[in-house]
Amino acid sequence: MILRRSDVVRLAAAALLAPWTLRAVAADEPRRKPDLGDAAEGTYEGDVISDSKGSSRSGVTVTVTRIGKNLVRVTSSYPRLPVVEVPLTLAMGKILQARGDSVFLLDRTQSPAKLDVSFLNEVSWSGLRR
Repeated sequence: MILRRSDVVRLAAAALLAPWTLRAVAADEPRRKPDLGDAAEGTYEGDVISDSKGSSRSGVTVTVTRIGKNLVRVTSSYPRLPVVEVPLTLAMGKILQARGDSVFLLDRTQSPAKLDVSFLNEVSWSGLRR
């Protein structure tokens, strides 16, 4: 492929202007309003405090990830705790599950924030935000 001098100049100009163009497009995008998923997102360290099919376990890390508006996915470092997706609502200053069979209760008035999760009503975990 043979490039003419004018083609080379256009490509060089486009390469130089690309970063400014991308920043301008990103600046024009509307920012979304933070929701309960944003507030709950984070890493929590705690313990399995009750298990209908096993014993308690200390030092279990739970990760809460926002996956949609007022919706989070809860994962953990302990295989006994299943991955659950929990829709969130706000009641009496606490973030909790809006529906479903997994209890999610985040108390942000404590420092650090305290999270209690009952996974599928079988195993319960309690811990603090790192």
